[in-house]
Amino acid sequence: MRVANKCALVTGAASGMGAATARLLAREGAKVAVADMLEAEGQAVVAQITAAGGTAIFVRLDVTEESQWEAAVGAVTGAWGRLDVLVNNAGISGSATNDLYDTALWDRIMAVNARGCFLGVKYAVAAMRGHGGGGSIINLSSISGVVGQPRIHSAYNASKAAVRLLTKSVAVQEGEARIRINSVHPGLMPPMRTSGATADPVFRAKMLEHVPLGRSGEVDEVAQAILFLASDESSYMTGSELHVDGGYLAC
Repeated sequence: MRVANKCALVTGAASGMGAATARLLAREGAKVAVADMLEAEGQAVVAQITAAGGTAIFVRLDVTEESQWEAAVGAVTGAWGRLDVLVNNAGISGSATNDLYDTALWDRIMAVNARGCFLGVKYAVAAMRGHGGGGSIINLSSISGVVGQPRIHSAYNASKAAVRLLTKSVAVQEGEARIRINSVHPGLMPPMRTSGATADPVFRAKMLEHVPLGRSGEVDEVAQAILFLASDESSYMTGSELHVDGGYLAC
């Protein structure tokens, strides 16, 4: 098993990419905290993991609230004694708007996607240092953190770019503590609950014209990249970017 006995916390794990990642990490031997605001859906993921013989708990977490981050990480270390892996997956889309200069939406997207990721890093680093150092943090950025796109609020691009550079900054700061931190950049994936334009078949078809592999990705394909970064197989990688985008950024 590739992450046997590691203790992991995955945010936004009640559905989609987060749920796929939580299930895969558990299948590969990790104890997994399924963190989300959606308790019923999160508990269902926990039930799936335990039914398959894995170990999981549900932790309620609004990633924008610092006190909830402190409690969530405390719940993991209280249950299992340590935190080895954090997957900062929780995020919201910027495509469900007709006003690309909506200030309130800017604030909301930045709060969830950028502040939420920063807070996760802050408390994960403290926990990892607290048990002697060492660990892996995986931040979910996006192709949108590298290039601009039409019909998407600029806050989404800005927030995902912030995640990208936050990752590199912390990689430099925490290398001595053997804490590795890398970013994953998914391309066109199945629509999120908060998707707008990116769920539109016409818009998606136009995006696919720029994807060399000619198809959208699957959440399990991103989960496999996250598993690699969580495992010791990536032990000499930190501050790196993994593009899981079908070649979109190569064009």
